[in-house]
Amino acid sequence: MNIDPSRKYRPFAGVALPDRQWPSRTMTAPPAWCSVDLRDGNQALIEPMDAERKMRLWKLLVKLGYKEIEIGFPAASQTDYDFARKLIDENLIPDDVTVQVLTQAREPIIRRTFDAIAGVKRAIVHLYNSTSTTQRRVVFGMDRAGIRDIAVKGAALIRQCATERPQTEWIFQYSPESFTATELDFAVDVCDAVNTRSPPYGWRGCTGS
Repeated sequence: MNIDPSRKYRPFAGVALPDRQWPSRTMTAPPAWCSVDLRDGNQALIEPMDAERKMRLWKLLVKLGYKEIEIGFPAASQTDYDFARKLIDENLIPDDVTVQVLTQAREPIIRRTFDAIAGVKRAIVHLYNSTSTTQRRVVFGMDRAGIRDIAVKGAALIRQCATERPQTEWIFQYSPESFTATELDFAVDVCDAVNTRSPPYGWRGCTGS
């Protein structure tokens, strides 16, 4: 028996924010667009890009005028790591372009990520960890406090690694991975914990997939 698609799924529950002000605001300037087309380390294509293809795409993105470009997941792919080093060592990043890298909230991955971008003029480091109910139960076997602790410790380590490299201008982002499968109050709780327990650097608010 065919199921009416309009009745197949439960509707998304709206968020009650009666005192919110942003819906009435209008944008007066273009937003900052970050290209993620070079990401190929942990979410690889069927045929991952080699260094030559990455470089061709990098040059095209710069030519198109992108000012924030994600260059990959250096700790998940040797190709991504080497590509990041090539851009930095050969001075191929224009002064007005900011590169972005991804890292899970795991110490070896965070440290390798900072090794990959050591010496860069300005960079965005995007930290994430899984927060959904299923991954908490099946993958980590942890409660909310344990998952929140992973995020906070990851953020603190990023703060430490950044402090050790004062020559770089750092911008930080955090995402609760699997945001749509995470209880809204817990997603807010984790983001607030990262923001309040990891001074002095601020974190750009983000949500995961």
